[in-house]
Amino acid sequence: MSNRVSMSDVARRAGVSLMTVSRVINEKGDVNPVTRQRIQKIIKDLDYHPSAIARSLATQQTRTIGLVVPDVSNPFFADITRGIEALAYAQGYHVFLCNTEEDPQREISVIQSLEEKRVDGLILCSSRIEATALVNLLNRLPAAVLINRRLDDFTSDDYQAVFLDDEASGVLATRHLLQTGHSRIGYMAGPATSFSGQGRQKGYLAAMEQAGAAVDPDWIIHCQPTVAGGHVAGIQLLERCDELTAIFCYNDLVAVGALQACADLNRKIPDDLAIIGHDDIPLAALVSPALTTCRVHRQELGARAVEALFERMKNCPAGCNQIVLHPELIIRQSAP
Repeated sequence: MSNRVSMSDVARRAGVSLMTVSRVINEKGDVNPVTRQRIQKIIKDLDYHPSAIARSLATQQTRTIGLVVPDVSNPFFADITRGIEALAYAQGYHVFLCNTEEDPQREISVIQSLEEKRVDGLILCSSRIEATALVNLLNRLPAAVLINRRLDDFTSDDYQAVFLDDEASGVLATRHLLQTGHSRIGYMAGPATSFSGQGRQKGYLAAMEQAGAAVDPDWIIHCQPTVAGGHVAGIQLLERCDELTAIFCYNDLVAVGALQACADLNRKIPDDLAIIGHDDIPLAALVSPALTTCRVHRQELGARAVEALFERMKNCPAGCNQIVLHPELIIRQSAP
């Protein structure tokens, strides 16, 4: 038999109605200050904790936020999660973290599940879902913010986003390689469904075109955004295109895999091949040679997304601004 203290227990001890206890718990008016103080003391003495379900029914809020990421093991998303959780917790919200394993169908399923749990808002990182289907899902939620995903065919009234200028990242990394004497530059593009990867590819191609450097389609290869994915794709790319002298990688994990591929193929870094990663996760500075990379302020990305979500939850006016963060090139030994 449960020994859980109920609101009725508090009301009986205080000699008041359930409605009066409810008003005290929900900080409503119309309660005598002396009575309010007595009820608050009884709540403390009995160690009473209001039912979250009952409170959500009364307030139409669950004080919860859904957070969906494509790979919880990737330090990039782990740091974004820290930024989100810290600010959400400070505002009295709990975060449901869901991992999709880079699977769009699983992503759809977890968003539907979070909708059923009646979360007050959703933050969706690097979504892999097709645009129209994604907007339809977002419109069923009370509030939603995207991280690192743009929906160019939809207005900002349909969604709000916090994202990195990925095209600028591609330009920044590729220009550095061009300026240091490279013209045969490959791109390890990450998953084909990654909109960040597509943006970085646009920047890579734009920088190459501006420099008058031709790009062989074989120089671009898609891969899983992991060390293992970078290792496999790095070997494939270098074996079919041994003329390459530099590679820009979708993220730092892929770049570390490319370093391993170079070791397997006896390609010295940076003498035989220069490599640039993306994100500047802690591992980037620890590998040997240390990675040149595009730094992303990941916890800020998460914090800005929570701030945007809270604005959205308060019915911010139509045309809420999209928030754009800018990359910073960090030069280390892999591409000096």
